[in-house]
Amino acid sequence: MSEQSSSQSNRSLPLILLFSGTLFLSASLMFVLQPLFGKLMLPLLGGSPAVWNTCMVFYQMLLFVGYLYAHFLSTRLSQLRQVQVHGALMLISLVALPVALPEVMIPPTESNPTLWLVGVLFVSIGLPFLLISTTSPLMQKWFSHVGHHTSHDPYYLYAASNIGSLLALLSYPFIIEPNFGLAQQQASWTDGYIVLLVCLAACAEYFYRNYQKNVINDEVIDEVPVAAPSLYTKAHWLALAFVPSSLLLGLTNFVSTDIAAAPLLWIIPLTLYLFSFVLVFSRWAEVIHRVALWVQPVVLLPFIAFSFINPALLPYWFDLILHLTSFFLAVMVCHGELAKHRPHTQYLTLFYLIMSFAGMLGGMFNSFVAPFIFNAIYEYPLMIIAALLLRPSPKGETWMDKAEHAAFPLLLIAFAVMAYFASVDLGEYMDHIGTALILFVGLSYAYRKQAVSLALLTGIVIFSIVGLRSYMSNTVYKERTFFGVLSVRDSVLMDEQGKPERYKELFHGTTKHGAQRAGAHSKDPLTYYSRPGPMGQLFKTFDNKNEDWAIGVVGLGAGALACYAKPAQAWSFYEIDPVVVEVAKDTQYFSYLSRCTPKAAMIIGDARLSLEAEADGKFDLLVIDAFSSDSVPTHLLTQEALALYMSKLSAEGILAFHITNRHLALKKVLADHARQLKYAALIQEFKPKNPAPLVVATDWFVFANSEKTLAPLYQKGLGRWQKPALYFDMQHWTDDFTNVVGIWK
Repeated sequence: MSEQSSSQSNRSLPLILLFSGTLFLSASLMFVLQPLFGKLMLPLLGGSPAVWNTCMVFYQMLLFVGYLYAHFLSTRLSQLRQVQVHGALMLISLVALPVALPEVMIPPTESNPTLWLVGVLFVSIGLPFLLISTTSPLMQKWFSHVGHHTSHDPYYLYAASNIGSLLALLSYPFIIEPNFGLAQQQASWTDGYIVLLVCLAACAEYFYRNYQKNVINDEVIDEVPVAAPSLYTKAHWLALAFVPSSLLLGLTNFVSTDIAAAPLLWIIPLTLYLFSFVLVFSRWAEVIHRVALWVQPVVLLPFIAFSFINPALLPYWFDLILHLTSFFLAVMVCHGELAKHRPHTQYLTLFYLIMSFAGMLGGMFNSFVAPFIFNAIYEYPLMIIAALLLRPSPKGETWMDKAEHAAFPLLLIAFAVMAYFASVDLGEYMDHIGTALILFVGLSYAYRKQAVSLALLTGIVIFSIVGLRSYMSNTVYKERTFFGVLSVRDSVLMDEQGKPERYKELFHGTTKHGAQRAGAHSKDPLTYYSRPGPMGQLFKTFDNKNEDWAIGVVGLGAGALACYAKPAQAWSFYEIDPVVVEVAKDTQYFSYLSRCTPKAAMIIGDARLSLEAEADGKFDLLVIDAFSSDSVPTHLLTQEALALYMSKLSAEGILAFHITNRHLALKKVLADHARQLKYAALIQEFKPKNPAPLVVATDWFVFANSEKTLAPLYQKGLGRWQKPALYFDMQHWTDDFTNVVGIWK
């Protein structure tokens, strides 16, 4: 436009409110749909963090397709054609409403379900999610043509989109889920989607009306050509967006595996990730970016020293804070550089297209590549180093300067390699090595302005620690699966006579799933299943009645329960992770199954789906042991699930829940079921009175159709089985409604 027309540009506040409100609503719907549909998927694949990560990859893939569509639309078609084509997509997307799972969807049990999950997501929510994903770049591009006085730099509208994402993300577990069932959530989401279509139509109408006015007034219609971004600039955008995306998923996996496998913990990294966009595209972005660049190397010192070199010195919550702070600063630096180098509005959609492509690549790397090349969460420290490499270099620094800065860290690596091969036993020098690494952490601060040196020194310290831990570890097996990191550790305990005895432990992340002693004690069930504990008491109490019981166990672990078996009993184990079955059957690790129940049936897949196929009244004892990990499959705790379990019991059958959990009071849910459904129930929160090897505190809950069935437990005089307390503040859990926040300890 001319200077005169520019001075007369539209300053309408309602126009900003329309476009920013549309972006806000679109992002809100996107981030409500993600956990909503994840909850719909839960009964098929359990509570694995991999389900969330795979869903994230799908969303990133569709986001890229949506951004590609927006780029094509805005660069290849006229304003009229843009409005027509997008209007058609809006109408077509209505076919997918309301969002729901297809009726017949059975996941594979013998192979990785990742691709299957992506296919289900595409069929179920592909169309509406695609349309939503186009909104942010397309509305910003359209806004640049509406003649508003801020149209020359519409990037600030991106903040509205990210604020919408943030509020939706935080409101779902704390407001939406506790107050609305799934059916209500689906209906409300559909209503919100229709409102979004109306807002999009209003934006399109204003965009096209302004275009027509410009044509009538014979004003400048075509944009003045601006130099296209160079290949280096595009590659820089790609790297700056790829690393935070990968770092987000890497940290989420690392935290849930190695620090605190707490429910909903994934919300915090994602919140920080989204909030960084709000800050870097704000009016204070330049100041904030300078502060982030200055603070990052400062935080790096305690972060590496305590979180990697010696995390045992700090409580887990402080370690978590260090990881989250370091992550946020890394993301802030990368996204700050991204915002700093944003292009002219002519290339706005290209900029967002590359950002979305990089985000998709980051997600695909973490979900599809890393699990196959790493047996632990190594992608996380790799991305920490990559983020440091992306710090801005001092002005005038050449590639030769960067090579020179890399010389010192590379010499350190060479020295460390020579020391490793020259040393007979590194364990003797651990104190010296630890001291040296801490000194290197301090030394790295001197190179804070040199991205290459800072990154390489940090990498040396982190991977030296990772390598030393692997060298010194007693881990004899480690496997990364779709459901997490599984490991077996060989350890030593002092037996009853004070003599050392070897034993093996099974871990899923940081959660112990069983242990077995060697030698004469190899058939003793341990940890949560010990003979002094609740399950030992149960089997002892019914010792004269259970000769021919049919027993089902949901959740295999190391298979410790198998050694309560008697010759005439029929045992069936239900396990969602096939690798757990392989490890439990491998006698070099555990021999419970091979020695006690070699003929037990092994059913792989989601327990609830598998049990539906079993005959009613099949079991005399059914054990549900799927909650010791903190990624709780809530669909196994609903009223409908409980009804299913009870239908599979004989008239005098017993249903036993293992509810030991660090963060959630699962007893509240079960006690409420017992009160509402009039089942007989007992609970035991067991704490061993006398110390014994691998006998631990554990909580169990049992149900039966009548109190007469459980009377022997309650009257036996063991002193620990009690009737559960009444919780009148509980909202009943059903397939339509669950509330994890409401049972947080």
